Amino acid sequence: GFFKLWSQSKLDGIPAPKFDSEEGQKAILEAGGVYECLAGSHEEKVVYINFVEGTTLAPNGDDQAFVVDAWMTGTYNLDVPKYLVAAASTVEQLGGPLKA
Repeated sequence: GFFKLWSQSKLDGIPAPKFDSEEGQKAILEAGGVYECLAGSHEEKVVYINFVEGTTLAPNGDDQAFVVDAWMTGTYNLDVPKYLVAAASTVEQLGGPLKA
């Protein structure tokens, strides 16, 4: 959901990437990351803002949640407000959550 919105310039203040999803996936894998393709529709009921450096929450298809790894802003020198606003915008544009 996030990449689609980002690549279509639907996140205010954040320019679209200069690469497609396949190129992004390749870069993630080459850097030692994990690329997960989740099945089904978005049915997230909550949003988790994770500040614990170097961690993330594992996806749970039976109890979906939007997970925002806010600690990455410091690791990758990202603009904190832009990152969190983009995360909130993603959640809203994908029709969730029911509570935050």
